[in-house]
Amino acid sequence: MHTRYCEEEPVVIGTPRGFRDILPAEARAREQIRDRVRAVFDAHGYVPVETPLLEERSVLEHAGRIKGSPFQLFDSDNRLLMLRPDLTLPIARLTAQRLGAAQLPARLRYEAPVVREQGALRGQPRQFTQLGVELIGGGEVSGEVEVVSLLADTLSALEIPNVRIVAGSVRPLLALLEADVADEVLREEVLAQVHASNLVALDEAVDAAGLPAPIARALHELPRLHGDASVIDRVDELLESACVPADRRGTAELRGLVAGLANTSAATELSFDFSIINSFDYYTGIIFKAYVNGVAASLASGGRYDAVLANLGMPNTAACGFACSLERLQEVLGARGGDAVPMPGAHLGGRPLRIAVPKGSLFAPTLAALEAAGLPVDDLRDYGRKLIISAGDVEYVIVRATDAPAFVAHGGADCGICGSDSLIEADLDLLQIADLGYGACRFIVAEPASRKGKAERAYAWRGTMRVATKYPRITQAYYDRIGQQVDILALHGNIELGPIVGMTDRIVDITATGTTLRENDLVIVDDVMECTARFFAGPAAYRCDARIRDLAARLVAAVRQTNERLGTVVAGKTNASEKSAAERGAVPAPTSPAPAAPALATDAAPIASTSKKGE
Repeated sequence: MHTRYCEEEPVVIGTPRGFRDILPAEARAREQIRDRVRAVFDAHGYVPVETPLLEERSVLEHAGRIKGSPFQLFDSDNRLLMLRPDLTLPIARLTAQRLGAAQLPARLRYEAPVVREQGALRGQPRQFTQLGVELIGGGEVSGEVEVVSLLADTLSALEIPNVRIVAGSVRPLLALLEADVADEVLREEVLAQVHASNLVALDEAVDAAGLPAPIARALHELPRLHGDASVIDRVDELLESACVPADRRGTAELRGLVAGLANTSAATELSFDFSIINSFDYYTGIIFKAYVNGVAASLASGGRYDAVLANLGMPNTAACGFACSLERLQEVLGARGGDAVPMPGAHLGGRPLRIAVPKGSLFAPTLAALEAAGLPVDDLRDYGRKLIISAGDVEYVIVRATDAPAFVAHGGADCGICGSDSLIEADLDLLQIADLGYGACRFIVAEPASRKGKAERAYAWRGTMRVATKYPRITQAYYDRIGQQVDILALHGNIELGPIVGMTDRIVDITATGTTLRENDLVIVDDVMECTARFFAGPAAYRCDARIRDLAARLVAAVRQTNERLGTVVAGKTNASEKSAAERGAVPAPTSPAPAAPALATDAAPIASTSKKGE
C-alpha cells in the first residue's frame, strides 16, 4: 500500500477492507484449481450458468433466509438491491424464472465471487469465490448421494489429504419439536440456541421448561451425537422414546445416504455430527460439510433445500447442492496452488491438542480444572514469559480471556476456556460445549446514588440512554431486551467514571462483591446476566478431533465431582452442563475415569464464587 500526497490531503492508495488484488502468479494458481474442479463437474454432466452480481433483495428474501450481511444499494427505480452473498438463492431464482419444471432435472455448476459484510475486527475477507453445483429435480435420496459423491470426487481430484465429510440433518430436531413441544416460544429458543451452536444455553432452556424426561433427553443429546452410521440408530431410539412417528424422523434418508455411498470414495470419508444442524435455516433435510485437518473452517458445505424452490412457486421439487471455497482450497494446497502440503494443524499426523488457556483471575481455576480432567499441568503452573507450553499430547496457548475466542475461531487453538461474556462479545462461529461453573460474576446496570431519577428524566426528553461499558454487545442486547434505545460509550477501564463525571447516565459492568460500586457511590438498578467460564471449540476441530469431546466429558465430570464433594450448586441452581455423559448419553465417556477432582476454586467456597474481577 502506498500513500500519495497531494495539496489537499494524503490519499491512501489501496483496496477497501476485506478486498484484495490477486497478482498473476496467484491468479494462475487459482485458475489451475478452478480448471481441475470444473473438469470434475463437467464429467458428471453439470453445465455452467451465471447469475447477476446484483439481485433484488425482496425476491431472495421470499426464497429463503439470506446468508450473512449483504452489501445493499438503491437503484434509480428506488428498488433495494444487494450484492449476492451466495449463489444458491440466485440459482434457485434462475431455475424458477427461466427453466421451470419441464426442464428438470437440472444439473448446474458455477464459479463466481460473492460478497458478504464482516465485522471490522474479525479479520475475514469480504469477497471470496465459490465453486459449486446445484442438482434441482433429482431423486428423494439419490440426489444427495450424487452430490456428496461428486464432492468427494472433486476433493480427490485436487489430491487433498485427510478429508472428512460430516453429515447431519435438520429433520430429527424439527420433527421432535413439532411433535412434542407445544410452546412456540420454547421452540424458537431451542432453534435459536442450536443455530448459535450454544449447547450450554440449549441445556438451560430445556431444563427450565420442565419437559418430560424422554423429550428433554432427546433435545439435550441430539446436537451432541457424533460418530459413524451407528449414531442414526441412536437418533431413532431417542425419537421413538419421545413418540415421534418414524416417517417424520429423517433417519430413513440418512440410512439411504449411507447405503448409496457404500461403493464410492465418499464412504470412508463420511461421518455424522448433529451439531452441524446449526446451519442456515433454509435447509430442509440432509446437511453436509467437508473438512480437512488444520483448516479452521469447512472447505465446502451444502445440503437439501426443497423449501426454497417451494417458496418460488415450485413445490415438491427436490434441490441439493454444495459450494467449495476457492480461498480455502488455496489454503490447503498452498498459497500458490501447488501440490497438497501437510497442514500445520494436521491432527492425524499427531499434532498435540492445542488449548487456549486464559490468563488473569480465570487461570488458577482453569489450571485446577485441567488437572482434575487428567491433563499434565506441571509446566503450566508457572509459565513465566512463555506463550506456548508443550506437555506431551497437549499444547497450552496462554492468552487473555477476551482473546481466547479469536484464537480458537481462527485456528490458533483447537479449543479453549473463557467467560461466557468473552464469547458473546467476540460473536464468532464457535461451539459452546460446557459450563464449567467457576469464574461466576454478574453483569449489572448501575448509576450514582446521588443522581437517582436523573437517568429516567434524561431518557424522557432525550429518547435514549447513555451508557458506558467495556461490553458493547452485552449492553446492546440488554437494552434491546427491555425495549430502550441506547447510546453506548465504549471504554477500556474505569468505566465507573462515566456517570460520575456526567459523560453517561449509567454503566453496564461486571460485579462480584460490589466493593468497587460502593466505594464510588454507585448503586445497582438492574441485573443484566450471569457469567461463568465456558469450554468451547472451533466447529472444524470439534467435528474432526475426538480428543475435544473426550476432554469436554472429563471437564464436566471434574466439575460435577467437585460440586458434589462441596455440596454446592452453581449459581444457586443445578447446572445442566454438569450432568454426566452417562446420564445423557450425549458425550463419549472418558477412556479412563477422571482422577479425583481437586477443588476448582477453594474448599472454603463453591466453585461459582471465583470472581473474574478483583472486587
